[in-house]
Amino acid sequence: MKKLTEEEKATYQWQMWVPGFGEQGQEKLKQASVLISRVGGVGSVVALELAAAGIGKLVLAHGGNIKPSDLNRQLLMTYHGIGSSRVESAARHLKELNPHVEIEAIPENISESNVERLVREVDLVVDCAPLFEERFAMNSEIVRQKKPMVECAMYDMEAQITTIIPGQTPCLSCLYPEKPNIWKREFPVFGAISGTIACMAATEAIKVISGVGEPLLGKLLICNLRQMTFQKFDIYRQSNCSVCGEL
Repeated sequence: MKKLTEEEKATYQWQMWVPGFGEQGQEKLKQASVLISRVGGVGSVVALELAAAGIGKLVLAHGGNIKPSDLNRQLLMTYHGIGSSRVESAARHLKELNPHVEIEAIPENISESNVERLVREVDLVVDCAPLFEERFAMNSEIVRQKKPMVECAMYDMEAQITTIIPGQTPCLSCLYPEKPNIWKREFPVFGAISGTIACMAATEAIKVISGVGEPLLGKLLICNLRQMTFQKFDIYRQSNCSVCGEL
């Protein structure tokens, strides 16, 4: 296991005071790698929090260039970067925050052609993609490779999150056997809502990697931030699930 330098001990001192985490938990973060699908409204904040927490490596996958409509929520993008690569902007700002984190910037979205390679590179995936095609591709691959995934999504002023451990918990296809007909690419969003669920997702990733706390295994947390209500439901594996039913 990679030992912490004196500089790292000073940087992460306050979080190492968290009961059950300590220096051992910090060392686990240092040696861990995480794939984040999209560094938009949700993924940008997940990446910020994990970089700040001292994760060892981030693999960021996001295609396209910065648009004005990104700027209300994608906190790793700037006005002066409009027209330039989203993922390169994200990598640059994360390096400014924490020069010790290793960053692999992939200027493309998750697809059937790249998902196997990208999942294989990491210890954990955080799904921040808005499209079910990407989400289903990652779900199938993490089940095949038996890698954990934090699954989160938001719409309007609502959000939801669960953590998937293949063979132990339901997978995304247990919850959504097919793409919902009502889902569309563009939808109403406040950056504060994206950031709220993103902080929860980063926390779940830290918990799974370090062993501190109790992740949302077999639990779905639904947040209605219009009324500021939170509900946690038990969810179950489906024996007829086309992805994880035979595990």
